[in-house]
Amino acid sequence: MMVRQAHHERNFMYQFRPMQLDDLDAIMLIEPQIYPYPWTRGNFSDSLNSGYSAWVLAEREQIIAYALMMMVLDEAHLLNLSVAKSHQKQGLGRLLLEHMLQIAKNHRAANMFLEVRTSNISAIALYENIGFNEMAIRRAYYPAVNGREDAVLMGLAL
Repeated sequence: MMVRQAHHERNFMYQFRPMQLDDLDAIMLIEPQIYPYPWTRGNFSDSLNSGYSAWVLAEREQIIAYALMMMVLDEAHLLNLSVAKSHQKQGLGRLLLEHMLQIAKNHRAANMFLEVRTSNISAIALYENIGFNEMAIRRAYYPAVNGREDAVLMGLAL
């Protein structure tokens, strides 16, 4: 599926496609640039081998964003949604999230859930803008410099 970027100042075409094991080299260059505690290659390969819904967003064949989602019965759990640092603040996180929501709906999911660091204000704002609601705080969920950081559990009825 080809999609146009929402911004008009650039004419690049973006393409969504399923993530492949061959994509992990490119993803492993992006992941540590945007997270202090990045996913490992093993996290990604295990997710792919488990059959999770995994997608990349490419611009001229270069991966610029990716997301992984686990489907369990009628629930979608968004595990990772990432945009390369050089492509952030351009609406691509929203574009990728909307793509994942459509995939979840195609799988007949009734709800989507996710965790996000309490410090990730821009991601929380995006999720709230899409319609996600805070459901709970998961204490000490993420590793952090000074121990552990809480996560906001968010959900959206599809």
